[in-house]
Amino acid sequence: MAGKRLILMGPPGGGKGTQAKRLQDRYGIVQLSTGDMLRAAVKAGTPLGKQAKAVMDAGKLVSDDIMVGLIAERITQADCAQGFILDGFPRTVPQAEALDKLLKDKGISLDAVIEVEVPDARLIERITGRFTCSKCGEGYHDKFKQPRKAGVCDVCGSTEFTRRADDNAETVGARLKAYHDQTAPLMPHYRAQGLLKVIDGDRDMDVVTKDLESVLGT
Repeated sequence: MAGKRLILMGPPGGGKGTQAKRLQDRYGIVQLSTGDMLRAAVKAGTPLGKQAKAVMDAGKLVSDDIMVGLIAERITQADCAQGFILDGFPRTVPQAEALDKLLKDKGISLDAVIEVEVPDARLIERITGRFTCSKCGEGYHDKFKQPRKAGVCDVCGSTEFTRRADDNAETVGARLKAYHDQTAPLMPHYRAQGLLKVIDGDRDMDVVTKDLESVLGT
């Protein structure tokens, strides 16, 4: 499956990261996170990295032009020859249009834009129910993965557990609203190009993976 290039979208807590890793391992296509690209460019001290660092040091958001430039540099590297998964970009229609132009200029076409869709109520349930062992970091969930013995970690026997402060319904709801506000306008953009595929992410992870593989023509 040489040369598959796709954009993978999905809400926070929807399992997109897990699926991207599986696709990367299965097909040898590189997952390109815009955050990782930004950090790598800053660390390497590339001209764009220096520009980005100056902007971030000033407490401002990195411009679309810089982000598109970083993507332009990254997708021409050797490890992207077999394809890539763009994760975290585009988030707005102007970014999508800039990406369209970049890919056209380089003679590269996308194979699919995939959204892993999960109902908000399910996402809130998934995220707000998470807790971890304070000692060893083993993860649990109020509904989906309780310790075998109530209040005692299965792994290390500790009785101390913690929850992330931002894993509450109000914060998660705000994050989901931001995601929907940003991505909703992108759907018609990619639907009009015949690229958009929506996959039901509210199922077993292996079933979702099989759906992604079928979209990619395997």
